[in-house]
Amino acid sequence: MPTHQPPIYRRAERADIPAMSAIRLAVTENVLSDPGRITAAMYEDYLDRSGRGWVAEIDDTIVAFCYADSIDGSIWALFVQPGWEGQGLARYLLGLAVEWLFATGHKSVALTTAAGTRADRFYAAQGWRRLGLCDDGRNVEYVLDRDSWLSPAASPATPSPSAPRAARRPA
Repeated sequence: MPTHQPPIYRRAERADIPAMSAIRLAVTENVLSDPGRITAAMYEDYLDRSGRGWVAEIDDTIVAFCYADSIDGSIWALFVQPGWEGQGLARYLLGLAVEWLFATGHKSVALTTAAGTRADRFYAAQGWRRLGLCDDGRNVEYVLDRDSWLSPAASPATPSPSAPRAARRPA
């Protein structure tokens, strides 16, 4: 089994959009029914205007990303490249996004995901409250209240979004 460098977590940049889009299109759950529905312009909007994004890099390759929507206080996207699941990348990125949304003044963070998937189980395991099914039962809504969030200050596995790049490698 090859040895890899520890992940580096950083803010997403415009140059990362092709890699993030490729990851989004490669996933086997929460597959887009219309891949053209998510455009490069949408990724760009969430870089600064409508939110913020983060990526996880391993060996100089983006293997996961997360976007937070600052307008409605939601997670717009969280995806991991197939083959890199189960290594804590999504949890770490989600922590960055949630912490940032709470720091911007949101009292809760919301998201939807496909019902009955690994993502559905992942959010439940992270302490998100399942509100119920939506979209004719295809998706499920979750919410995380600030009061129930374990601050990254209490969890050494989640860095501060403003931490220097070198400090973003997990211990």
